[in-house]
Amino acid sequence: MLSRRAILAAGAAGLTAGSAALPTLAAARPGFVRVENGRLSLDGKPYRFVGANLWYGAWLGAPAAFGDHARLARELDKLKSLGVTNLRVLGAGERSPAKVAMDPAFRGPGEDYDQTLLTGLDVLLAEMAKRDMKAVIYVNNFWDWSGGMPAYLNWTGNGTWFQQGDPAHPWPAFADYSARFYADEKANALFRHYVKALVGRTSTVTGKPYRDDPTIMAWQLANEPRPAGSEEFGKVNRPAYDAWIDGTARFIKSIDANHLVSSGSEGDMGCLGSEACVVESHKTPAIDYLTLHVWPNNWSWISMTDQPSTYEAGAARSRDYIRRHVALAKAMGKPLTIEEFGLIRDGRAFAPGSPVTFRDRFYRMVFDEVEADMKAGGPTAGVNFWAWNGEGRAQHADAWFKKGDRSYVGDPPQEEQGLFGVFDADASTLAIIRDHAKAVRAI
Repeated sequence: MLSRRAILAAGAAGLTAGSAALPTLAAARPGFVRVENGRLSLDGKPYRFVGANLWYGAWLGAPAAFGDHARLARELDKLKSLGVTNLRVLGAGERSPAKVAMDPAFRGPGEDYDQTLLTGLDVLLAEMAKRDMKAVIYVNNFWDWSGGMPAYLNWTGNGTWFQQGDPAHPWPAFADYSARFYADEKANALFRHYVKALVGRTSTVTGKPYRDDPTIMAWQLANEPRPAGSEEFGKVNRPAYDAWIDGTARFIKSIDANHLVSSGSEGDMGCLGSEACVVESHKTPAIDYLTLHVWPNNWSWISMTDQPSTYEAGAARSRDYIRRHVALAKAMGKPLTIEEFGLIRDGRAFAPGSPVTFRDRFYRMVFDEVEADMKAGGPTAGVNFWAWNGEGRAQHADAWFKKGDRSYVGDPPQEEQGLFGVFDADASTLAIIRDHAKAVRAI
């Protein structure tokens, strides 16, 4: 177990390493998203988007038995028809003993990265380029459904590994364990080696280096990186967390000065409930814009078992959460994207086309907030709903993902397939997304 002194020393070292001047951002090039006056811009105009999460895009694009290039093309066409022009996708994945972890993965503990999956990412980006879409690629995960930080800790022997949800390690034990990653130099050396290979990659499809591809909007450090789960460990681990965000963002920019970098943070719910934590960890100039996730079911704002009687209060709390972070972004002079949000189906159902009364209301509320801020000239650039299931379907009666399944959906393996994701059969939700896209185009 790392001592407080070791964690603080690692944090201080990271801050020192990250204090060097940032590489000069490459001169404005056509098609690359930029930050101008606290807002995202594209070719001299405000960049506003309606987006989705399609974390499994590289798996579909892979030239292998587990891939499905034809389905990938159909899904992108469907999303494009809805007005979706921005996709948040997973560009990493680590082999893990977790029962719900993705397999195959992009890498194991060595440097033998899975070229089939990397080619799948090449295919995804090439197909997105054909449809004038932008990608946000995240390169790590706080949660273990894609291996993530716990997989790195397992490889370096940093404490006893256990998977999320293990009853022998109740919350916040998992979050405290995963957050040890930031101060583990051996784990970060493995991570940085992969990041260098990925960010410095040249596409096998287009022959274009990733750094020269305007299809990529941004690199993202991780999915929902948190400084800790408990207040006690958070006080000790915050220096390492802040240093990791700054240092990793600078490392990416040293390889690729053409693209934006974001953290993947949920906002203050992922920062020990502290707006000050969000500000301190994101004030570095290496982080170009703020991110926000809104999960009222998971945060117990709206009950998983009684949405009807808890919806109004939970939606109001979610609206306030969005507005507070819009104000925070404005005060910091940085753009904001709401890159994850969702609500379960009525009665906690999973089937495509089953009622989504409260989800539709929630989507409308989020979209209304976004449109209002855009019209007011605020920092909000767009949203990515969680997540696109499309024509994917659960392969088992209990709706749980099992290793070897190939009908990928947006609900990751740690959740029932259909819990939050939007299927191609969810007509009412698709209409709401389409209407929002029309409204954003008109602003």
